[in-house]
Amino acid sequence: MTSNPIRHITVDARDAVTIATFWAALTGYQLHEESTAEEALLTPAFPDAPGILFIKVPEGKTAKNRLHLDIQPPTGTRDEFVPQLQAAGATIHEDHRKPDGTGWVTMLDPEGNEFCVERGAAERAA
Repeated sequence: MTSNPIRHITVDARDAVTIATFWAALTGYQLHEESTAEEALLTPAFPDAPGILFIKVPEGKTAKNRLHLDIQPPTGTRDEFVPQLQAAGATIHEDHRKPDGTGWVTMLDPEGNEFCVERGAAERAA
């Protein structure tokens, strides 16, 4: 294979633009100009990375995600990034941080989709 075969990661949503805006702030991806409340696309700034597509569905989330994203802080530490995400509308679901600094935090986006926040690259390298 010469390129990434994954074009989009698709997420069901109640309001595609609202939840896409949250994820744009979290990932640095850009909200596509033709996005609507029915269908919103985040385009990556990285070559060959998949987009994230949010599609409006009538039903709400009722069970744990079978697939989730693991997020690395773009700068700084995991423990600095978690409060920033809370200020943007995320909530802590489960805290798996350990006294030695390892571990992760499972968070929920504003519509209840799980994602994990891992340590930053510099933290892992130390």
